[in-house]
Amino acid sequence: MSSARIGVRDWLIAAGVAAILLISGLSGERSATGLDPLGVVLLGAGGLALVARRRAPVVVLVVAGVCATGYQAAGFDVFAVAYLVAVYAAVRAGHRTVTVVTSVLMLAALPVAAMTSGLPAGEAFAQARGVLELAWLIAAGAAGEALRQAERRADEAERTREEIALRRADEERLHIARELHDTLTHQISVIKVQAETVVHLAQKRGESVPDALLAIRDAGREASRELRATLEALREDGSTAPHGLDQISDLVQRARTTGLAASLTIEGRRSGVPVSVDRTAYRIVQESLTNITRHAAAVTASVRVEYRPDAVVVQVDDDGTATPESGLAPGVGLLGMRERVTALGGRLRAGARSEGGFRVHAELPVERAS
Repeated sequence: MSSARIGVRDWLIAAGVAAILLISGLSGERSATGLDPLGVVLLGAGGLALVARRRAPVVVLVVAGVCATGYQAAGFDVFAVAYLVAVYAAVRAGHRTVTVVTSVLMLAALPVAAMTSGLPAGEAFAQARGVLELAWLIAAGAAGEALRQAERRADEAERTREEIALRRADEERLHIARELHDTLTHQISVIKVQAETVVHLAQKRGESVPDALLAIRDAGREASRELRATLEALREDGSTAPHGLDQISDLVQRARTTGLAASLTIEGRRSGVPVSVDRTAYRIVQESLTNITRHAAAVTASVRVEYRPDAVVVQVDDDGTATPESGLAPGVGLLGMRERVTALGGRLRAGARSEGGFRVHAELPVERAS
């Protein structure tokens, strides 16, 4: 149920209880204490206070108890309906001890309030029992506790279903990883090794290498790299810390070992970054640096991570050979990046820079991903 519908229902219940109290108080007999206006206000306030019973059940319990005691002292002999509803709400919220203590004080205060209105002690105790009977009090508390236990069991059952679903998904993911490893890794490795061997021998003898063979070699390398990345992602089962923004400095350092002058700049303050954004940002930097070292013929590269209140921005630039006129076709890695970013509701711009080189710019929204 939506919060708006819940709010309307709470107001209707509170208004209904207030109306019942006012009608009962004004139509029934009451002691002449001269405090009728105060009693009427307390009757209405005790009922209307119930509108906040979900947000502040203990406060509403105390207010309803004070109002019931107050209109009793003002001479109104009205059943404490609002207090019973407040007892139910407080116990349902888990405040059992506070409810018991408050109810004991109420049972002791009501006869005193009745005597304050001018009734003899015997009549005061009899009226107090009519205003708040112990059986009704126990029934309200029991109803609240029963519903609280039912909701707790429902939450546990939902968590159990989610855990079972996650465990099955993990098992299926690992099964797929094993199948891919057993069926594809070996064959792709054989193709790559054989093609590289033939190319190496041909170049060593000074023979020309057919373009088709070079294409097979390059495709084998790319397929092997993509398969390793896929297997790595499939095997991230949560038992080890997943790759994320904290490991980007390691990627930059690894790129430097290849001779690339790579730099890292971090702007803003990191807070509340969802795991999905964390992993995607890492994959974008990883793929971008890999492409730079393999294909861009770049000397320098810069990685910038900016933490904004509503997004994480990742930008990777290089000074490679790409130009706006080169018309580079997007590869598998770039398509994979775009799919990851789009799945999070973000934006990815990738292309040659006007001053030369290539730029990957991704904006990953934080709120939608969480």
